[in-house]
Amino acid sequence: MTGAAAAAWSPPRPRPDDDQPVSSAAPAEGSGNPRLALLLAMAMFVLVVDTSLMNVSISAVVEDLDTTVSGVQSAIALEALVSAAFILIGSKVGDLIGRKRAYVLGLLAYAAGALSMALAQSLVPILIVWAVIGGLGASLLLPAMQSLIHGNFEGAAQRKAYALVGAAAAIAAAVGPLLGGFITTYLSWRIAFLLEDVVILVVLLGIGLVRDVPYTGPRRVDVVGATLSVLGMGGIVLGILVWQEGGESVAALIVGGAAAMGALAWWLLRRERRGEAALLDPSLFRSPGFRYGVTGQTMQQIALGGTMIALPIFLQMVLEYTAMGAGLTLAPLSLSMFAVALVAGKKAGTRRPGSIIRVGFALLTIGIAVLIPIVPRADSGWDLVVPLLIAGTGLGLLVSQLNNYTLSPVAEERASEAAGVNSAAGSFGLSFGLAFAGAIMLATLSIAFTHQAESSQVLRPAEQEQVAQALEDDAEVMSNTGLEQQLAGQPPQVQDEIISINTDVRPLALQVALAIPLLAGLLGFLNAFRMVRLPDPKPSGSVEGMGFG
Repeated sequence: MTGAAAAAWSPPRPRPDDDQPVSSAAPAEGSGNPRLALLLAMAMFVLVVDTSLMNVSISAVVEDLDTTVSGVQSAIALEALVSAAFILIGSKVGDLIGRKRAYVLGLLAYAAGALSMALAQSLVPILIVWAVIGGLGASLLLPAMQSLIHGNFEGAAQRKAYALVGAAAAIAAAVGPLLGGFITTYLSWRIAFLLEDVVILVVLLGIGLVRDVPYTGPRRVDVVGATLSVLGMGGIVLGILVWQEGGESVAALIVGGAAAMGALAWWLLRRERRGEAALLDPSLFRSPGFRYGVTGQTMQQIALGGTMIALPIFLQMVLEYTAMGAGLTLAPLSLSMFAVALVAGKKAGTRRPGSIIRVGFALLTIGIAVLIPIVPRADSGWDLVVPLLIAGTGLGLLVSQLNNYTLSPVAEERASEAAGVNSAAGSFGLSFGLAFAGAIMLATLSIAFTHQAESSQVLRPAEQEQVAQALEDDAEVMSNTGLEQQLAGQPPQVQDEIISINTDVRPLALQVALAIPLLAGLLGFLNAFRMVRLPDPKPSGSVEGMGFG
């Protein structure tokens, strides 16, 4: 949830059904207690830092669990996908069972996911508990936290609570790679996830400070809409993940997912015409500002997801960096994003939000474009500093503006629903970027490796066939050290030739993977031109109260 939660965390403006009178029996500290704000910020910090731990620990997880890079990458993409697919449903569940209860269930699910990481002996529990159950927990947590902040704080205290939680998300995104790299290198990646559980335990011990926020709106559930939403987003991303793992029925999954998304649009319009309760109000998308903003949010997250899967793999599997080395190398990206978001959020002045977003996408695209030709020539992480600073600056500008731009045109009573759609779009973009960049990377690796093996003057036809068959069954990004261990017992000339091919094709595969965030950045840049043509949105008080999107 790193990018999605940090960049798609969107505090809603007040909506009528949330403005319930405070009962005289409610604890006084529930209406502005700084301890509660701090506990909510701690929960958000864990939510955001979680994926950073996975990204910088890929090589350690692969080695300890005797699994594959693509398997771990699939788990990361699946967690983001589950969160995206269920976040709108999670918001409705919170309405039905109570926001406080949804908050507790979300924390418990996330804690179970972190514990599964600490105890896992194979990839299976990570896929089931960390990715699926943890993703479901995130889908409950985000909307519940938004409602609880609104219902437990008033006036200046509410703005400070939003600011603190938003700052926690931004700080977690900034320091996550460094924190995860340090703990993984000098302790263990398992310790890092155990520490998440410790933080969640502290948050749960303070649950008595939380006053529930009653819901008086319609309690009908759009089961068909919810099902189509899950099938649509799930089919597209799962199809990509199945393709990555060499499975079958890839086209059927992707086409089925796209068809479900189309059916969802038809269903929502049908429910609107009949005046029936729907998963979300399709009239939200009739606002050009909201439509363009959600598109920008999705493009930003695709770019972030693709970058944050390709670069850690490059650093750990090609340069053979430790998790700490990978975290330090990624620091220019994450820290510049944090610093620029902080400054731009306060110093934007009279500058048009659409223009700032356009500059943000331009810098993001330029940074990745500069990065691509450097990859095959890079001998250390120092070679990546300048393009990462450029891309991070662009991301910081986007984080400072996109949420406010997206939510400002929305009427007060629909802001919570709009924030949910915005978060779902961000999470879907993140999962799509993770999955597609990873799949393209492995497909390129397989094709290029097979071509060079077949052109080799050293490998005999039987050995060429063996390489081709191995890649067809299990294409994998491997370090030269790991490959040398697998080739033990082969003739020296065969070992040297295969390692030489591996050295040549891995940078190419990673360059192609980076083309996904490059394309997303370019599409976001073009979309920003449409934003600039619209009148500037009026700032939302709730969104202004939080310096980070």
